Amino acid sequence: MPSMTVELRNVEGTQAAMGWAGGHTLVVDRPEGKAGGQGLGFNGGQLLALSIGGCFCNDLRYAAAGMGIGLGRVAVSVTLELEGDPLLATGATMSVSCETLDGSDPQTVIDRAQAISTVANSLRRGLPVAIQVAG
Repeated sequence: MPSMTVELRNVEGTQAAMGWAGGHTLVVDRPEGKAGGQGLGFNGGQLLALSIGGCFCNDLRYAAAGMGIGLGRVAVSVTLELEGDPLLATGATMSVSCETLDGSDPQTVIDRAQAISTVANSLRRGLPVAIQVAG
């Protein structure tokens, strides 16, 4: 079964974290003034929304390539709904626009991307999260 691992460590001199997978990095932080945050990077909710939308952008390309359709402009916007204490993500709405290079209706590509989207489908089905103390 395939798996992937990402790593995160604190950034020396800050209360932010640096995350990486392979050669790619990003900074995770809280908004300035919130629990020591300095606004140096994305917060968890933003990362969740970016994960949903970023995965879908990739899935549009995978779907189009599998269908032999070239894509031009792709635009995805994700709104994450949050509520409660502790704050929980209760829903996400994604707005998708893309252009096919041959001028065909992009809806079939969007539908296929929706069917294969790893992140969106994982969240829809419920994703157990285990937390272990590292030794």
